[in-house]
Amino acid sequence: MLDIKFIRENKDQVKKATSDKQLDPSLVENALGLDEKRRDLMKEVEGLRTLRNTYASEKNIEKGKETKKSLQKIEPKLKEIEKQLLELLYKIPNVVSEDTPVGKDESENKVVRKWGEKPKFDFTPKDHLELGIALGIIDTEMAAKVSGARFNYLKGDAVLLQNALHQFALSVLTDEKKLKEISESVEKGYSSKPFIPVIPPLFINPDVYTKMARLSPETEIERYAIPRDNQYLIGSAEHTLGPLHMDQTLNEKQMPLRYFAFTPAFRREAGSYGKDTRGILRQHQFDKLEMESFTTPENGEKEQNFFVAIQEYLMAELKIPYQVVAICTGDIGGPDYRQIDLDSWMPGQDKYRETHTSDYMTDYQSRRLNSKVKIKDETEFVHMNDATAFAMGRTIIAIMENYQKEDGSIEIPKVLQKWMGKSEILSKA
Repeated sequence: MLDIKFIRENKDQVKKATSDKQLDPSLVENALGLDEKRRDLMKEVEGLRTLRNTYASEKNIEKGKETKKSLQKIEPKLKEIEKQLLELLYKIPNVVSEDTPVGKDESENKVVRKWGEKPKFDFTPKDHLELGIALGIIDTEMAAKVSGARFNYLKGDAVLLQNALHQFALSVLTDEKKLKEISESVEKGYSSKPFIPVIPPLFINPDVYTKMARLSPETEIERYAIPRDNQYLIGSAEHTLGPLHMDQTLNEKQMPLRYFAFTPAFRREAGSYGKDTRGILRQHQFDKLEMESFTTPENGEKEQNFFVAIQEYLMAELKIPYQVVAICTGDIGGPDYRQIDLDSWMPGQDKYRETHTSDYMTDYQSRRLNSKVKIKDETEFVHMNDATAFAMGRTIIAIMENYQKEDGSIEIPKVLQKWMGKSEILSKA
């Protein structure tokens, strides 16, 4: 959430960001109104507490009792106002960076740059599902009977391909030498500190999910709830990586702290009814390798640029054509200060599709989580970034469709062959 002091001092900026994110700017005025009431009540409470202490020192029992009664009436009012204010602050989105495009929806996202040449085929390319069924490595039909729509079985070489992607990403994220090459492209001398691998919980408590700004009355419909245990299944590894330092104060010398996790992710996809129902592009359950980091405020945006550079390195090594996209205000997440996506070329659909995202939150999440860093003699909230290393299903789609051959076999990208133990997935024909 935003600091109420920041909102007071930057009211117009916060209102504009709220409006640009397609939310009601009156939230800001309402919050400021409650803040004014809160501050008035706090002054009254502080005055009464001073009087109470004075009467206690003077042993004026009668006046002391009167003051205590006044406090007992006003303190619950203050508590209720503070509760209402916090609820409003949770609804006000983060402000956005200067380079975030202003737009109403995804149609106004801005392509920043492109990399790679689209493959040219001497035949009509097939989509991943047609290829996967013929190769016997993707089965959505049986998965629909067993689990319902938007589930799938990956089998055989598709599983080996996913494992190879995992090993490839792990080899990059834990190698300081490789990370230094990438970080130097962002800024000379920028930190090349490796990522710490983590196996995080797949369950999350509602209060922590709310503090992560990933659970609200508006987004709850997208989450898989487990009512008996009052818990949720995570929609991404960052949902339980982000709270790793909840209620902690870190030291500047520890910064940046970088983590990555390879987990299943669970999403109801309630807002995408009838969209991308073919194949494995948009599923209720999928596997994803996610990066998360904690930095000092001054390095927050550099860290996001570093994350994007890692994403570009991974896809360039796979030789998958891609475009980098700045997400506009109408499509960006509420907690995001800046969002950059990477879309990969998918010949079977004849279009670029999102395979990666990176979210820079500033201190929006850490303020709710109470995650801080001590810098010299000052204590500040850390700045947080999260980003995709590989969304496995979508990356497998991109490889299958870009590396397909006329007979339906799939060439394996050279960088993955040592983990696959083969150079191609052969057609059964």
